[in-house]
Amino acid sequence: MADGHLGYIMPIGGVAAYRDRVPVSGVGFDIACGNAAIRTDLQATSLPDLETVADAIEASLAFGVGKSNEASDAPQDHPLFEDEAWAAVPRQHRSQLRAKAREQLGTVGSGNHYVDVFADDREQVWVGVHFGSRGFGHTVASGFLALSKGESWDSRVKPHEGMLELDSELGHDYWQLMTLAGEYAYVGREWAARKVVRILGGQEEELVHNHHNFAWKEEHDGQEYVVVRKGATPAWPGQKSFVGSTMTEPSVILEGAEAPEGSDARRLQREALYSTVHGAGRVMGRRHAKRTLASSDVVERIREAGVVLRGGGLDEAPQAYKRLDEVLGHQGSTVDVVDVLHPLIVCMAPDRSLKGG
Repeated sequence: MADGHLGYIMPIGGVAAYRDRVPVSGVGFDIACGNAAIRTDLQATSLPDLETVADAIEASLAFGVGKSNEASDAPQDHPLFEDEAWAAVPRQHRSQLRAKAREQLGTVGSGNHYVDVFADDREQVWVGVHFGSRGFGHTVASGFLALSKGESWDSRVKPHEGMLELDSELGHDYWQLMTLAGEYAYVGREWAARKVVRILGGQEEELVHNHHNFAWKEEHDGQEYVVVRKGATPAWPGQKSFVGSTMTEPSVILEGAEAPEGSDARRLQREALYSTVHGAGRVMGRRHAKRTLASSDVVERIREAGVVLRGGGLDEAPQAYKRLDEVLGHQGSTVDVVDVLHPLIVCMAPDRSLKGG
């Protein structure tokens, strides 16, 4: 994809199809990372003071590594915790992992994960979130990478492909837990986004929700494949997705184009396995951004854009990313932009590298 960059084993922005097998590192450590956006019934002109709203979001949701969801309405009793897939976790580690997963469900994490409030071109308010399956997914990925090398679940091994045959015991168990991590991420993102809608005092009118680090069983050209998208979003004709940008520039709601059979657009869609970008894509690595960017310049850019920021770091500065409109230009006519979302509030895990963030 046009937002692609280097990743472990498989590039971020990579799409690959396999027959009856799945690579653990292809799906990645943040299993089921993805985006959810809710269109509300609110108009931006009717919102209360944005600084006050940002404070309420920051106080109501948990941002950062290893944080627990301490909200009174946290979904800790969700039926997913009784799913049969938990039996695929080694017995001696099962209760500990389930407890961690309960605590972290609905938490946002760190890095480029966020909760945003937007206004579209009609001044209608949207809430967008970006995060995955948190420590649960990371533990599952790490555990199966170790098991695929003949090591114990809690061993730590160097990243490797970790290719698993689906008809093997390991492949079957990984697929069950990967699928459960997908459900876990969906529940967490929807809970967080709806929490913010309630903070705003609005009602939900539309939900757009997709993973972009996951594996799906799909049919392409009459053959069933396991399609792995790592930092890439499904974009079947008519399928909507929320694709985020930077702190200061517009994000979008996309839709897979309804391209005629035989057209160049349909050919390109098929070659990309009906996939599109998941974000703007980086032009600076995290360390490079922290070494070279000035905090004062980044804060000034955010203020000029009129965005209210809570948290964030220099590694997430707008200057560290490509422009989403240019990235989308490379996707050509394979997708259509349905809505353009202008950022009003950006909430992320705090990072001392961005003073004033």
